[in-house]
Amino acid sequence: MYTGILMGTMRIVMKFGGTSVAGDGFRRIHDIISRQLPENDVVVVVSAVKGITDGLIDLAHKAKGGDGDHVNEPLDKLEETYLKLVEMSAGRDHVNEAYGLISKLRRDLERILYGIIYLGELTPRSLDYMASYGEVMSAKVGSLILRKLGLEAIGLTGKEAGIVTDDNFGDARILMNATRYNSRRVLEPLLSEGRIPVIAGYMGATQEGVVTTLGRGGSDYTATALGAALDADQVWIWSDVDGIMTADPKMVPNARTIPELSYREAAELAVLGARVLHPRALEPVWDSGIPIYVRNTFNPGGPYTIVHEKEEIGKKIVKATSLIREVSVVTVYGPSMVGASGMAARLFKIVADTGTNVMMISQSISESNISFVVKRSLVDRVYAAIEKELMLKGFLRTVEVDEDVAVVSVVGAGMKGTPGVSAKIFGAVAERGINVVMVAQGSSEMNISFVVKGEDAEEAVRAVHDAFKLGEP
Repeated sequence: MYTGILMGTMRIVMKFGGTSVAGDGFRRIHDIISRQLPENDVVVVVSAVKGITDGLIDLAHKAKGGDGDHVNEPLDKLEETYLKLVEMSAGRDHVNEAYGLISKLRRDLERILYGIIYLGELTPRSLDYMASYGEVMSAKVGSLILRKLGLEAIGLTGKEAGIVTDDNFGDARILMNATRYNSRRVLEPLLSEGRIPVIAGYMGATQEGVVTTLGRGGSDYTATALGAALDADQVWIWSDVDGIMTADPKMVPNARTIPELSYREAAELAVLGARVLHPRALEPVWDSGIPIYVRNTFNPGGPYTIVHEKEEIGKKIVKATSLIREVSVVTVYGPSMVGASGMAARLFKIVADTGTNVMMISQSISESNISFVVKRSLVDRVYAAIEKELMLKGFLRTVEVDEDVAVVSVVGAGMKGTPGVSAKIFGAVAERGINVVMVAQGSSEMNISFVVKGEDAEEAVRAVHDAFKLGEP
């Protein structure tokens, strides 16, 4: 088994998620960091307390509608949440000092909110500024707590830490060359002084200094980008589960922690519904080969997953199975599609123009119909666009939508070139009386995804998990 353990001084980037920072979380974080000091350099990335970001986004949308009467109540709750963090982790004696810091951060939010209210306009730029503030508060307040517990911590926003992104607000990409230069300029002197940077995840700034966010769960992406920029030896992702598991333990009680995954396998799982890692988190470390450790803050000595560059098949052909809900299947049919050059390209150009990503595609050999999967929340706009551009103009006969579906995905490097995997998957599903609506196999041969009715989804996951004995060592 790949261990990834290095002897001597290491540089470790640690990311702590929303459940990890809640309650007395920073006391646990202090204990975890302290075990690595003073031998190693540690950089910390933090998320907002779970639920805070959703609340800030909701508040911003209410402000757009001119709702100024309800600004104070949610901001009061925000203050209370972070003051409680101080009390639970550092003690009541430090609450008054923290109140000054938290009040200043609150005033920054109030200025943005009243600007939105007066203008009656919520731009993507303003929304990103609002959405990032949970992470900002975690970094600033969290560093204060860690100082009170005896660590030389300093809180930084993503912008202050040198995270540079493009200007795709809401889903920005990190510009690695600029980030490498800027983050090293800021963070290397702090690390050389023995200080611990505590950095707001999920956010950065454009080259012009405008705040951006990286998409939900983007703190993982922040951590791996900083790991690559700072030539870290390891990146540790701390959450509330024991690593990456063979299935969601809420659906499959005997799900187990996967000891190790390749970057490619982890990327497949991240895209296909396993929410432990952000889908882009692997990009920055892939070329440099920095291992990622996925660990449980509440069980730091328990099982964990190492994600690295080696594709070790071992005795497990399949590594994990995952489930994507809230999707719909759209099927277009028309005899005129048969032999019509460019029809598929035209169809998916129409879908792309609605801002919708296609998750799976299946086309009959007769070319008379094409089925594809999109997020359920976007299916109405897709249907309307296809109807307007193709159906009403006579290119299609019907457009059908099935919203009561889910996608089951099966992932593993050992599937590549191994005969009989598909037969075993679909045989196991069929034995439980489940009908498969649609099938797609990735070109890497590392994943097979299929669509089933929503009511059959969890049983399909259990069927595959049992068939490949993923619950066994």
